[in-house]
Amino acid sequence: MTKEKTHLAIELCPKDGMSGACNFATEAGQIMVDRSLFIEAMRHVAQSVTVVTTLGDDGPTGATVSAFSSLSADPPSVLVCLRSDSRIGLAVGRNRVFCVNVLPEGASALAGRFAGRFDAEEPDRFGAIDCRGSTSGPVIRGATAFECTVDQIITHGSHDICIGNVTAITNAATPPLTYMDGSFQVVRPEGAS
Repeated sequence: MTKEKTHLAIELCPKDGMSGACNFATEAGQIMVDRSLFIEAMRHVAQSVTVVTTLGDDGPTGATVSAFSSLSADPPSVLVCLRSDSRIGLAVGRNRVFCVNVLPEGASALAGRFAGRFDAEEPDRFGAIDCRGSTSGPVIRGATAFECTVDQIITHGSHDICIGNVTAITNAATPPLTYMDGSFQVVRPEGAS
């Protein structure tokens, strides 16, 4: 007989006159903020907009992803966070390769396409877009691309943290498209008009 593990969360709400949303304490006593408070604060953090692609026996798969970061220069590695049960998350887990395409300014339509906005009308996300093949996944023209082999996948909550060793780079040297507060943004140096 196996014993099921239960997770206990205790709600810690502010007292009258105190501001803030409810917090939660885990079984281990760790205090965590309310989910809605976290999401609202994260809306004000600008992220580069990427399309993560992968290639395997089932063909190419791609999705728009904002959780991307460099990890180390020794060895050159990056990480992306993919929803564990998503099509791209499952495909990267199977294929053990991925390519992060950092979209350039003006590529919001591509971001929408790979976010699934047009899947009903155009189910082939790669149809009619300019990209070249690679062993890691399609490289989108105009994007700065990091082709990777998977080193580790660490599951945390609803997402997989995919750590990739970079095997090839396409450096487009163009300003990136960013996303913040529910809309696409462009990057400008401070003081530029």
